[in-house]
Amino acid sequence: MSARSSRRTTLSVMMIVRDEGDRIEASLQSVVGWASEIIVLDSGSTDGTIDIVSRYTDKLWVTDWPGYGPQRNRALNHCSGDWVLSIDADEVVTPELRDEIDRVLDESGCDFTVLKMPWKTFLFGRPLKHGRYTSPQAKLFRREGARYRDHQVHESLMMPRRKERVLNAPLEHYSWRNYQHVQEKHLKYGCLLAAQKFANGRRGSLAYAALRFGIDFLQQYLVRGGFLDGSRGFLMAVILGQYAFHKYAALWALEAENTMSSRKP
Repeated sequence: MSARSSRRTTLSVMMIVRDEGDRIEASLQSVVGWASEIIVLDSGSTDGTIDIVSRYTDKLWVTDWPGYGPQRNRALNHCSGDWVLSIDADEVVTPELRDEIDRVLDESGCDFTVLKMPWKTFLFGRPLKHGRYTSPQAKLFRREGARYRDHQVHESLMMPRRKERVLNAPLEHYSWRNYQHVQEKHLKYGCLLAAQKFANGRRGSLAYAALRFGIDFLQQYLVRGGFLDGSRGFLMAVILGQYAFHKYAALWALEAENTMSSRKP
């Protein structure tokens, strides 16, 4: 259990979850007793997640699933702290990160509205040190006026005034349970993004999908230094290339399906 913080400001931790019973406890243990409150919205877990969460907080709501952006906004509406830390069930706040957050939030004249923290993302037991999954994440922000875009996936944080600071201590990120999970997760997100693009009038082609596979692979593996992570870096570059392919192939498929439907008598 986390040591209780002497921080002068109040801090809400919020989480949106579903069927995370195998890993949510480590995340909750990393913030209980340190956060001023823990807000959890569950969208229909059937694996014991709700029972686990109930041991750590009474601020738990079971809801439907409107998409990532709307669900985060629902959780945000329940938060009362001066600051909000939005984490997922696969993320763990280390003691070093807690201490750094406490120090920064108590600095006199602190006028930052967003605190970003590096991701320490683990792939098959070892952390990736290069590439997309090490980029600092805007997880901690002043609550007043903050909202998320109502996107189904990859929802971005909107602030009335945005001034960022990047922390040094990383947030541990255990995103994938196994190889099947990493593939399923990227395919799911790719299809959600395709639907979002299609609804906004975007169209795709298989040629562009194939081109994006190559571009995104090279971006991750060479430009962002993924090759320095050895076999894991190569695998991650392939996965991100596949992710880009999924997005635009799914977009092409939606257009094809729509054309077929319109031709039916």
